[in-house]
Amino acid sequence: MKKLPYLGIKKEQFLFVLHSILCNFVGDIATMEMKYDIVVVGGGHAGCEAATAAANLGARTCLVTMDMNKIAQMSCNPAVGGIAKGQIVREIDALGGQMGLVTDATTIQFRMLNMGKGPAVWSPRAQCDRAKFITTWRETLDHTDNLDIWQDQVEEICVENGKITGVKTIWGVDIKARCVIITAGTFLNGMMHVGRKQVEGGRCAEPAAHKLTESIERQGIRSYRMKTGTPVRIDRRSVHFEDMERQDGDRNNYKFSYMGEGKNLPQLPCWICYTNEEVHNTLRNRIDDSPLYNGQIQSIGPRYCPSIETKLVTFPDKDRHPLFLEPEGTDTNEMYLNGFSSSMPIDCQLEAIRHIPALRDVKVYRPGYAIEYDFFDPTQLQHSLESKVIDGLFFAGQVNGTTGYEEAGGQGTVAGINAAIKCSGGEPFVMGRDESYIGVLIDDLTTKGVDEPYRMFTSRAEYRILLRQDNADERLTEKAYRLGLASRGRYDWWLEKKEAINRIINFCNTTPVKPTTVNSTLEKLGSTPLSSGCKIADLVARPFVTIDALADCLPKLKSVIESPANRKDEITEAAEIRMKYKGYIEREKEVAEKMQRLENIKIKGHFDYASLHEISTEGRQKLIKINPETLAQASRIPGVSPSDINVLLVLMGR
Repeated sequence: MKKLPYLGIKKEQFLFVLHSILCNFVGDIATMEMKYDIVVVGGGHAGCEAATAAANLGARTCLVTMDMNKIAQMSCNPAVGGIAKGQIVREIDALGGQMGLVTDATTIQFRMLNMGKGPAVWSPRAQCDRAKFITTWRETLDHTDNLDIWQDQVEEICVENGKITGVKTIWGVDIKARCVIITAGTFLNGMMHVGRKQVEGGRCAEPAAHKLTESIERQGIRSYRMKTGTPVRIDRRSVHFEDMERQDGDRNNYKFSYMGEGKNLPQLPCWICYTNEEVHNTLRNRIDDSPLYNGQIQSIGPRYCPSIETKLVTFPDKDRHPLFLEPEGTDTNEMYLNGFSSSMPIDCQLEAIRHIPALRDVKVYRPGYAIEYDFFDPTQLQHSLESKVIDGLFFAGQVNGTTGYEEAGGQGTVAGINAAIKCSGGEPFVMGRDESYIGVLIDDLTTKGVDEPYRMFTSRAEYRILLRQDNADERLTEKAYRLGLASRGRYDWWLEKKEAINRIINFCNTTPVKPTTVNSTLEKLGSTPLSSGCKIADLVARPFVTIDALADCLPKLKSVIESPANRKDEITEAAEIRMKYKGYIEREKEVAEKMQRLENIKIKGHFDYASLHEISTEGRQKLIKINPETLAQASRIPGVSPSDINVLLVLMGR
């Protein structure tokens, strides 16, 4: 037998030794055990926020992710924020979370949306460098104390006597934990669709997670299926930009976080083009090959962000639809065709977009696709995002039926906070609908459930004027500081901002002006000149009159708003909003305070709903299913009528 010259042993001996080593290694893994306070399953936006929140509160935390190089991957659009979503990111930041800081460090375009409307719906949005977003998040995790990362895949939760005890991975590792947070995104039994082709996966080029859904279902938790999709990715070198409309970002100092250095990367434009009848005809002629219409996909997709083929079916009278070509980063030619989400066959997608003049010679990196995945009915959760079925098990992100990085990050923050609090024996942290969009989001999920992927809109919040993007730190930073999540530095920044805002408001409320001083400025702004003196605040309350415009003719006001110089624009804007919309804000606070009386009436455990025949049948069924904590929560459950609430009030003796 020929010997292996570099070892001096026979081949069979070498293979035997190698086999023994591998068997011992696998055996070690199979018996390996790790212990933590909290395990977070999934390294997406919900998982990253949950892990950092828990760790920053002092809990020994382990983040388990399939691929450490794709932490916080932006699976779809490389952008953060938007209508109502931008408010959520500001809230995450105010709570001491990381999404705002990471976004600011990787922003390549920033816009404040809805500026033509009232400040209740102003919404920040940033285009990000996809690759740098991932590396910045990874650096954040690597520098977070109390946090370990384990690259593996969880396939089973461990439960004893109705309480979570940890998880098991596909490599046979037992990770013991007092709390577990499931943030698996679209990976649970994920199935991708391109035309009639189907490929298992959590997203493009990444495997699906099997067995975990079944493990959770065995504990009595219900799961269902949802669908989402993503567009084709385009090579910018093949685009005729001269046939597109250029869309630049805002030229100001806006950013998401009041902390941090702000925009450091080159600012890049986006581009606008439109579909046409040739595009539409190409897609219509192949509609039978669409998984959405040939019966291949059974689950429900997002109504507010439809695929291009759904747009054609839903809006047959429209002869064109806008498309937004967005850069993926500063060092790549890859671009994202926003508005052309599709699961049509590859050749059909390519043929269709080449009928657009600007894309007539286009080359693509990969087609758009649809993906189906498992989620869990969120009405099975408490407002802390802890399961009602299993003690210590939390859910956050798309597994709760939501969509979007921001909704996921907000849930992750709350789940991480509450898991850490549970480990220390404190009371759950729950935000009301008048305190944050995150509070609205979680209340909607846990009391109403979902029948399509949930996306936050400003219209979902009944207290929009209280939940503005400019006052997230006012609403939440002191709460976060008391929790121990917001740092002393974060809290001091808020105190400095608060003092600066109040200084401007007090100056405007107490400083009189004469008509001769301001009338020329008022006329230029299209506002009625003064006939007698008034306070500056009275002028600020007028439409079209701004503090900056008045400062040009009032040197003392100018000196006030320019001190401190840091973040002058944001501070001045916040002060102006408070003065201009003072009446609306105070009125909405009164309404919120009245509703708070119902929030304070605890009803959980007080009633056997099945025996309350004074309540409608549907009302009884919904109350049994949701088992709300308070009367206010009960009033928001679909199917529970005002008369049902009155019956409960009477029975409570109120």
